[in-house]
Amino acid sequence: MTQATLDERLVRRSLPRRLLARPELGSVVGAVAVFLFFSFVADSFLQPSSLGTVLYASSTIGIMAVPVALLMIGGEFDLSAGVMVTTSALFSSMFSYQMTANVWVGVGVSLLVTLAIGFFNGFVLTRTRLPSFIITLGTFLMLTGLNLGCTKLISGTVATKSISDMQGFDSARAVFASHLTIGSVDLQVTIVWWLALVAVATWVLLRTRAGNWVFAVGGGADAARAVGVPVARTKIGLYMAVALCAWISGQHLLLSFDVVQSGEGVGNELLYIIAAVIGGCLMTGGYGSAIGSAVGAFIFGMTSKGIVYAQWNPDWFKFFLGAMLLLATLLNHWVRKRAEAST
Repeated sequence: MTQATLDERLVRRSLPRRLLARPELGSVVGAVAVFLFFSFVADSFLQPSSLGTVLYASSTIGIMAVPVALLMIGGEFDLSAGVMVTTSALFSSMFSYQMTANVWVGVGVSLLVTLAIGFFNGFVLTRTRLPSFIITLGTFLMLTGLNLGCTKLISGTVATKSISDMQGFDSARAVFASHLTIGSVDLQVTIVWWLALVAVATWVLLRTRAGNWVFAVGGGADAARAVGVPVARTKIGLYMAVALCAWISGQHLLLSFDVVQSGEGVGNELLYIIAAVIGGCLMTGGYGSAIGSAVGAFIFGMTSKGIVYAQWNPDWFKFFLGAMLLLATLLNHWVRKRAEAST
């Protein structure tokens, strides 16, 4: 039997071809370029304290970029992800304060509420088959109004009351907003959450049946349904994964600053999507990786802080972010075409 007649899955490919097939290759090249660039133009960029700051900025985006990337691989979007983080933080704070309950009670109830929002997005999507853009845009607007209206109604202002003196605050902060020191680098616990989520998501995508379902529904929901993939359950699960990570980010937001402004989070959903796209996710679904989203978030962190360390005008940040998005998309497109041509 010749190699041409072998099943393509059994044909051994060279290392360069295997690398070209990885969706995060383009983002890794971009990350190296950004790192080298700021290493030359910003003297303080390579200092240990700067590394901790860059990783923290990356983790605050990366925690949400992971489930958003999985959702995009599944062929959908979630425009409510940014304000959902704020909703989670607000609900946890106001429930604990108004009920004079242990902070952990508010944290637990907030988890249930946030997961319910994710379930709502997925359920409406699968029942109506409307575009996820429309459904989550509606959720985004509802949550934006709910955050502001409820906070002003309950607290009388646009911010929540302090809960720092309540029972359970210190232990909750240790879980969601503490920091640890490794050598001379001060690291926030969000970095641990971020890396753990990347590891779990990568394992799910590459080693489980659920991961195959995610790629299948992103490649074509009708074809996936025809071969027995539970499309509705998979998409609802992806939206609930976004909600779970929004809860984690929301608790960090609350427990880091003690109070929450009701208008926060608007626009962050675009940063999560940008990190996923820079990391190699296609807008059309069916292609991408959790590792790529982490690299995309790291590029975001290096750029946002590198501009500060280089003492440039921060007004240029959005320009650089847009340029990176365009260049990364073009590079990912080129890499994917080369990978397809080499198979």
